Amino acid sequence: MPGEFRTLIVIVITAATMVLEIVAGVVFGSMALLADGLHMASHASALAISLFAYVYARRHAHDERFCFGTGKVNSLAGFTGAVLLALFALLMAWESAVRLLTPVTIAFNQAIGVAVLGLIVNGLSVFVLGGGDPHDHRDDHHDDDHDQSHHAEHHHAHHDHNLRSAYLHVLADALTSLLAIFALLGGKYLGLNWLDPAMGVVGAILVARWSIGLLKTTSRVLLDHQGPDAIRQAVRRNLEEHSGVTVVDLHLWQIGPGVYCLAVSLIAADPMPPAHYRQCLPQNAGLAHVTIEVHHLVESTLD
Repeated sequence: MPGEFRTLIVIVITAATMVLEIVAGVVFGSMALLADGLHMASHASALAISLFAYVYARRHAHDERFCFGTGKVNSLAGFTGAVLLALFALLMAWESAVRLLTPVTIAFNQAIGVAVLGLIVNGLSVFVLGGGDPHDHRDDHHDDDHDQSHHAEHHHAHHDHNLRSAYLHVLADALTSLLAIFALLGGKYLGLNWLDPAMGVVGAILVARWSIGLLKTTSRVLLDHQGPDAIRQAVRRNLEEHSGVTVVDLHLWQIGPGVYCLAVSLIAADPMPPAHYRQCLPQNAGLAHVTIEVHHLVESTLD
């Protein structure tokens, strides 16, 4: 799997840089650099979880114990990575506050050199991961200028929460490296030594925001949140307009990256076999598991 291979590459280079930054942060007295190294340590662990999720999902893809496949392993790994991000944000904030109260001597030249190296490595990691999930920014809203069925066909583009989590981790690493460089330059040339721990606080806030966003998106999948409105409306419209039925109940939930399960109940005056209605569903919408229940209009009225 491409995501699995890319994640493995990033784990290797992240772990190597992590060791260098932690050692350099302790030796040279830079909280921003130490925070960056600790950040990488948490992310190396999170990336390892992501890699495990890819391997596990692949090896158990045909395991009958999983009713709808192993797609949610992806989101579970993303959720776990988001929790680690949140915990690290708290650790960053705490350590930075301590350094603000008890400043230490910083070896600026050496610390800046290591921070620049960390930024280069993080930039390489972002490039390797290819932007995580370029479609993950989509939500349940749609533009009035486009037909809903068009959005239904494209909304299922692979929402790899696992790869998205890995991408956010290395992006957060790049941010903390950039903040570390900024703080160290300010301390060296302007004497603003307090910038070093202050940037740790700023980085913690930004990382926490990313964590919250990822927690929301992954928890929706894990808790079987209703699927995208564009797909649900397209399903309802196609069935009612092309089949002459009334949709009385419709449930759509995500079971994997871009894969949805659909359960729908219909009332029809002249019922047809479920296979007939299945053909009316929007194409390329990621509907992998579909259950259609058909009721006769007279019987439904008597009920």
